[in-house]
Amino acid sequence: MSKATTAVEVLAGDNSTAALDVERVRQDFPILRQMAYGQPLVYLDNAASAQKPRQVLDAMQEAYETYYSNVHRGVHHLSQLSTDAFEAARDKVARFINARSVDEIVFTRGGTESINLVAATYGRKFLTAGDEIVISHMEHHANIVPWQMLRDELGVVLKVAPIDDDGNLLLDEYEKLLSPRTRLVAMTHISNALGMVTPIRDIIRLAHERGAKVLVDGCQAAPHMILDVQELDADFYVFSGHKMYGPTGIGVLWGKEEILNDMPPYQTGGEMISVVTLEKTTFKKAPHRFEAGTPAIVEAIGLGAAVDYLTGLGLDNIHAHEDGLLAYATQRLGAVPGLVIHGRAKEKASIVSFLMEDIHAHDIGTIVDRAGVAVRVGHHCAQPVMERFGVAATARASFAVYNTRAEVDALAEALDKVRELFAR
Repeated sequence: MSKATTAVEVLAGDNSTAALDVERVRQDFPILRQMAYGQPLVYLDNAASAQKPRQVLDAMQEAYETYYSNVHRGVHHLSQLSTDAFEAARDKVARFINARSVDEIVFTRGGTESINLVAATYGRKFLTAGDEIVISHMEHHANIVPWQMLRDELGVVLKVAPIDDDGNLLLDEYEKLLSPRTRLVAMTHISNALGMVTPIRDIIRLAHERGAKVLVDGCQAAPHMILDVQELDADFYVFSGHKMYGPTGIGVLWGKEEILNDMPPYQTGGEMISVVTLEKTTFKKAPHRFEAGTPAIVEAIGLGAAVDYLTGLGLDNIHAHEDGLLAYATQRLGAVPGLVIHGRAKEKASIVSFLMEDIHAHDIGTIVDRAGVAVRVGHHCAQPVMERFGVAATARASFAVYNTRAEVDALAEALDKVRELFAR
């Protein structure tokens, strides 16, 4: 992830870039007008789930109020309108990540289901005892547990690529783990716990040189950077809607079309079926072969509106803004006495995880919440990362397009109160 601005330029300027008016952006998010404990809400929990702009809320409301119906086979007017809007969302997602075809976009309930789908279908069909899967030490549980279950079921070997004390993936050590038996590499694009950005292109290239397929967990990347799955050349890329300003209950599995069509269905019933007799069933090609039952119709439409919103702002503009916030927050929070930032990788997204001396992360989160500041505390569904750094949990501030330096200041001031309280 390239730097759009230098730290000096960032710290000298205001909240906005030449192309992004942050105060105007904030007007799109109704929830940001809320108060928390009598204080203006400062929402810094975006890595868990981002807030929704009016454009997404309106698109979903319009769908329910004006043209909602079940999709696909209906011949009546509402069904046709709903189907058109649903499939238009698929097209928007395909263009958003530069997929080769809309048929490579599978709608799921989220990034977690997308990974589980690949494990349950591709994994069970193509992996056997002794085959190897490589993950990293920084993975979310959703990109660990499905592979552990596959290991226990099939006897595959699970290998873990290490990270250094700053959170950088040790690429040389990763390469040493690859062998002729490596069949799949499943790796995050950006760590949700510490914000580290992996050298994903090198990860993919090295895996492909050994004939292995690659799945990329892009849940933290999709809202923050331009994605081009053809240029990356991964085999699978997954992300969720709610982290990119869309609704919950909708996610995406992108996969190369020829691979998807060689995978068995994940669930059965509904639109994914071609022909059913009492003797046998034939299934449709991707993406519909993986979308059993009534899909999340309005949620997909909401995701399409979120894609429109991000595209309209420009992912390069979003990244420049968030990169500035990261630089400012790293400096500002780093000046708080006793505060230690965990994860100082060379390349980071706009996430700062930290602790304060012997103060428990949950105490930090509870106290700053009373100042109106929302941060995430805990292990962030990444317990192996916490174990690697020798901590049980961290407090995590994660920034989005609508956050400002004044909100970073509010967090820092709240942390000063935490320090003062525990010094008594």
